[in-house]
Amino acid sequence: MKTKVVITGVSGRMGVALLEGVFADDGLELHAAIDRSGSVLEGQDAGAQVGVVSGVDVTADLATSLAGADVLIDFTRPEAAMQYLAACQQAGVKMVIGTTGFTEAEKAKIQAASEHVAIVFAPNMSVGVTLLINLVEQAAKVLNDGYDIEVVEMHHRHKVDAPSGTALRLGEAAAQGLGQDLKDCAVYAREGVTGEREAGKIGFATLRGGDVVGDHTVIYAGTGERVEITHKASSRATFALGALRATKFLSEKNTGLYDMRDVLGLKQAP
Repeated sequence: MKTKVVITGVSGRMGVALLEGVFADDGLELHAAIDRSGSVLEGQDAGAQVGVVSGVDVTADLATSLAGADVLIDFTRPEAAMQYLAACQQAGVKMVIGTTGFTEAEKAKIQAASEHVAIVFAPNMSVGVTLLINLVEQAAKVLNDGYDIEVVEMHHRHKVDAPSGTALRLGEAAAQGLGQDLKDCAVYAREGVTGEREAGKIGFATLRGGDVVGDHTVIYAGTGERVEITHKASSRATFALGALRATKFLSEKNTGLYDMRDVLGLKQAP
């Protein structure tokens, strides 16, 4: 039986990538395609953007879209995601959340909702980035003395949050490797006379420009050597494929909050 998928923000770049992925996967079925009210696509076949006749029209009607659905995939904005979260919880529809920029209060709502419906929540759905998170934590455990950690990320000019959700997740992984909490050791900006770099801090540098899909590098700078772990995304298809993998993972889950390391079986037993 095919998993019935609802995709939000279908007029966006990630929405298009997700549509292509669903249409190419025999185990998935496009159940509904959601876009904002007043969108030029509203009422049109959702597959028209990618040359497919899907029989599913783009709509802004959330309640109707969720009726009979299995999983909703969201890569939009936090304010929209919170509306989808509440509706999915009420309708008993599972969620894959790739949206970034949530506040701590919004993350708490996602955690609470996962007690009612299963959710995969990850700032980056890429399989490569998920592996990177594990490598960053392990490297921090080894390079925990005499090495300074910096996280550098670059995205396209249209990205609205900084640092990226992925950069923050990488920072969290590094902090975990050091036995710290990121909020206690992060440095997000440097300007003017900052003084010498304090040991044990994790620095962030944010770059924006052009059409860069997403570049992330974690640097461990020691005396006489530097270790750099890098991931570069050249297509949004990698995020879409990861999200669809997460969608299938949820087919066997009823409740609980998961990330891509759960999906890929990379989490180590406590």
